[in-house]
Amino acid sequence: MAKELPVDKLRRICDPKMLGCDTTEEMEPLETIIGQERAVRALEFGLGIQELGFNIYVAGPPGTGKTTAVKRFLDEVASGKAVSPDWCYVNDFRDPYRPNALRLPQGRGREFQKDMKSLVQGVRLSIPRVFESEEYAAKREETTQGFQRQRQELLSQMGEKAQAEGFLLQMSPMGLMIIPMMKGKPLSEEEFMALSPEVKEKVLQKREGLQEELKRAMRQVRGLDKQANEALQELDQEVALYAVGPPVSELTEKYEALPEVVAYLKEVRDDIVESLSLFRGKAEAQPTSPIPMPPFPTIGMAASELPFRKYEVNVVVDNSELKGASVVTELNPTYNNLFGRIEKEAQFGALITDFTMIRGGTLHRANGGYLVLPAEELLRNVFAWDSLKRALRNKEIAVEEAGERLGFVATKSLRPEPIPLDVKIVLIGQHRPYYSLYTWDEDFSELFKVKADFDTRMARTDENIKDYAAFVCTLCCEESLKHLDGSALAKVIEHSSRLAEDKEKLTARFGEISDIIREANFYATQEDAAYVTAVHLQKAIEEKFYRSNLFQERVNERIERGTVKIDVAGEEVGQVNGLSVSGWGDIAFGQPSRITVSVGPGREGIMDIEREAKLGGPIHTKGVMILGGYLVEKYAQDKPLSLAARLVFEQSYSEVEGDSASSTELYALLSKLSGLPIKQGIAVTGSINQKGEVQAIGGVNEKIEGFFETCKAKGLTGETSASVAPLTVETQGVLIPESNVQNLMLKEEVVEAVSEGKFHIWAVRTVDEGIEILTGVKAGARTEDATSSHVRSGFEEDSVNDLVDRRLRELAEVIRDFGKAEEKGAGEHGSAASLTGAGEQEGGEEKD
Repeated sequence: MAKELPVDKLRRICDPKMLGCDTTEEMEPLETIIGQERAVRALEFGLGIQELGFNIYVAGPPGTGKTTAVKRFLDEVASGKAVSPDWCYVNDFRDPYRPNALRLPQGRGREFQKDMKSLVQGVRLSIPRVFESEEYAAKREETTQGFQRQRQELLSQMGEKAQAEGFLLQMSPMGLMIIPMMKGKPLSEEEFMALSPEVKEKVLQKREGLQEELKRAMRQVRGLDKQANEALQELDQEVALYAVGPPVSELTEKYEALPEVVAYLKEVRDDIVESLSLFRGKAEAQPTSPIPMPPFPTIGMAASELPFRKYEVNVVVDNSELKGASVVTELNPTYNNLFGRIEKEAQFGALITDFTMIRGGTLHRANGGYLVLPAEELLRNVFAWDSLKRALRNKEIAVEEAGERLGFVATKSLRPEPIPLDVKIVLIGQHRPYYSLYTWDEDFSELFKVKADFDTRMARTDENIKDYAAFVCTLCCEESLKHLDGSALAKVIEHSSRLAEDKEKLTARFGEISDIIREANFYATQEDAAYVTAVHLQKAIEEKFYRSNLFQERVNERIERGTVKIDVAGEEVGQVNGLSVSGWGDIAFGQPSRITVSVGPGREGIMDIEREAKLGGPIHTKGVMILGGYLVEKYAQDKPLSLAARLVFEQSYSEVEGDSASSTELYALLSKLSGLPIKQGIAVTGSINQKGEVQAIGGVNEKIEGFFETCKAKGLTGETSASVAPLTVETQGVLIPESNVQNLMLKEEVVEAVSEGKFHIWAVRTVDEGIEILTGVKAGARTEDATSSHVRSGFEEDSVNDLVDRRLRELAEVIRDFGKAEEKGAGEHGSAASLTGAGEQEGGEEKD
């Protein structure tokens, strides 16, 4: 038997004394994640295991504080890990288009960058000084003179031999010329042509022989010149090594524990030695730079400085300030933000770049630590998701143009050496992206093997209540808010249970709780109160609702003025007030709807007008169809179900969805069949099954409060009631499923009205319990021995079920009798037609 719910069942009160403190100021700030044991265990496992693919997807609705909780959890874990290293890019002197990546311990990247800058600056000063010294000039002169003497000796010997043969060697712009002599004097061309043919032939023969010897001598001279140049180059390199060697050796000793850095320093030394003209300042001997350099000065850099950029160190990751492993959160995970970019400079219409323009991304900064990414934002960005999966599979970060992924970039660009990747990715998102990725992306399950599921609720235990208070303390300390006293803190706990829609639960939507506390702090500050009290918190809750409930007020106004017809007193047959919840962004409220039914004989069964008008959703349609199953199960075991019923939500012009009105529709149908009126001051919510059991629904608090607002607007009658009966036609209240009692966290105003007997709430388990309250008539149990003077129904006489069963039997008989009448009428009509036809035929024959 249904019982009216007492006041203590309508709202679970939190006693401030159980909190163990007078204000949150006396509490210790929260240092752990509360109420998320499953998620915490998943995070501990995912962060502890180091094998490939055990990255983490943190799933949960917005506002549960999962991002903040994960960040705090990661900071705690990362503080005990090794510090992530620094990463630099340097020039590859063999292939400038493929810069090399160097890994250095924490803080050594900037140090190495400064050391290289100092090295180059020092070499630029020392090399010119060495080459301008007297010692270098003397050694160069000595080397040059030695080869000059050898060269002069060869030429002298050749001259003497030519003179002995009667010729003279003479220098000209074309080289050495062999000129014939006669009587100690060189012959002119006219004189030579005047000689006799025999003499000329003899002179030419001697000249040819001497020419061959001269060629051999000149080859020796050129060889000496080459040796001289090589000797001078060796001298220059020795001198350069004298200037470069000591500072490079100092750096080599400093970084001897880093083989890659030592190898790079040797390459720098060799390149400086080979590029002496660059450091000696001889413009006429400037070599071509082995890396692409801009032809014109860049902003902030003189043209004379550009050739030295190849010796710079580009620090892409600097972890000098870290105290543990890096924890990076990227809220805008675009491709470039994740993987970095290669910048370019525009110079007179041309785009130029080099390794100093490589910029690292968040993957570089998080390397060796943890990277937190919002899943939805990651999936929205082109290339980002696929490139991240590729990086995790290959365990390396490649910096390249985004267009190269699709082959759109045809110009030659840099291809920096990939950096080895060692990072734990934590994706944070809702459940739907997780299920979609798991179903449709075959790589997802291999790369994100750990799911940390954040719940929206937690048990309302003493331990969790104290942790909740510690969370409030943490919020007040971090944001410099006024602390809450015991009454306000108790109100926070009660409001949390209301948001969780369960007396035994607390909400994990810490974002909403934090907002209420911030608003309450605002009102406390206005009053210059020392602490936030329950009054301030209640005002914050009410004001927040008031700012958004304009539409609800318009609905209540239309009901109050009679535009929307809702009765809250009196009785009607086949008419019940149903309850629904309307959601409008940040607010949800309950509103009543009049449900009516019409019944007549027929074979159509129960017709849902909402469905026929395409305003009923599939779940609502299912609920209506269950009504037919209930009628068949209870009343149509000994007769056919022969009725045509029409169900409709009056003045409803939008889609109706959900099955929470199915019990309401059934009550209206039973009222119409039995002819018993239903008290209009009682609204109903609850779904049913084919056995007549009333099942739980959502939004029970909003539905009760919505009907209470309607009754208050049209006038609370203030009638009290007994447990079930008798109830007057002025009684006002709501029928809810018994299984929803645990969800009741009603507003204080409603609770107060119930305590004063102005409003009533009943919890029912079955349709029979509900119909008894609504009609004031006993439902009637099935009694096989029960009989009446006119029909055997199987239910207690004159009960609701008895009246319904008898009416259904009457409808079945009407259909039966009507069918017989139709058959009889059809038969008589057929006989008369035959007789008429025969008479006409006979008359025709007589006429003939």
